[in-house]
Amino acid sequence: MSDPSPYAPLIARVPVREEEVALRGVRARLWVYGADSADRTLVFVHGLRGDHHGLEPIVAHLEGVRVVVPDLPGFGASPPLPAGGHDVAGYAAWIRDLLAAVAPGGDAVLAGHSFGSIVTAAAVAQGAPVRALVLVNPIAASALAGPRVVMTRLTVLYHRLAAALPERAGTALLRNPVMTRVASVAMATTGDRELRRWIHAEHDRYFSTFADRRTLLEAFHASVRHDVGESAAAVAVPTLLVAADRDDLAPPAAQHTLAGRFPDARLVVVPGTGHLAHYEAPAAVAAALTEFLAGLPIR
Repeated sequence: MSDPSPYAPLIARVPVREEEVALRGVRARLWVYGADSADRTLVFVHGLRGDHHGLEPIVAHLEGVRVVVPDLPGFGASPPLPAGGHDVAGYAAWIRDLLAAVAPGGDAVLAGHSFGSIVTAAAVAQGAPVRALVLVNPIAASALAGPRVVMTRLTVLYHRLAAALPERAGTALLRNPVMTRVASVAMATTGDRELRRWIHAEHDRYFSTFADRRTLLEAFHASVRHDVGESAAAVAVPTLLVAADRDDLAPPAAQHTLAGRFPDARLVVVPGTGHLAHYEAPAAVAAALTEFLAGLPIR
């Protein structure tokens, strides 16, 4: 029996439909939550090895917002890009095309979690027309220079080993359930045993749904070599950073520094949680997001 989601009753009340959009040679899948008549549209991008499921707890706590959540190419239900490009530049270009398809008037707010924060910030810096940008657990500094540099280097070696093996063996290594659980345990900070059990079950279900080894390796190396700060100065729209005070992948001190690199940004720090704020504190994340959206003029 699977571990029940603590957010299931809230999620079940949100109207949702699944759609398909053809962009850059990929018929990608996306999920539209809420009413089409909502005053605001939020396009929300998940993190590395995730898919739309991981953002549903935040979506369930939002009211009066139409939320579009794609599975990035090569993850979840979306096939990979046909010619590579599962990196910052490739995903930023794909997100710009996605926005043109789902919010052609340029009136959407773009959001990203973790690796999603890197690619959404890059998309906006490169001219994606949006009202504002929201970054949840943003990657404030390259993981190769962050506080968990030893763990990151070991993880890089693990991925290099997976790349060196024959494809079938290398893919199996990347999907190894033991390593998925190690990563989940390392990221979870909640003391709630039931919530922690559910988080691990979520990672077991969705952490290995990437399309193939090539896709995962391209995205992984992009995630550890880049950060939001590379794009910050060129982001010309109001920006909200939602950080967490126990996030050792993106600690608060680095978040304060990052906020200062944007022309117009505010920082909210969620207490008592880490890099999995979308699972552990979705109500707090949604509250910060709702307040930010309320301060934007409606067109």
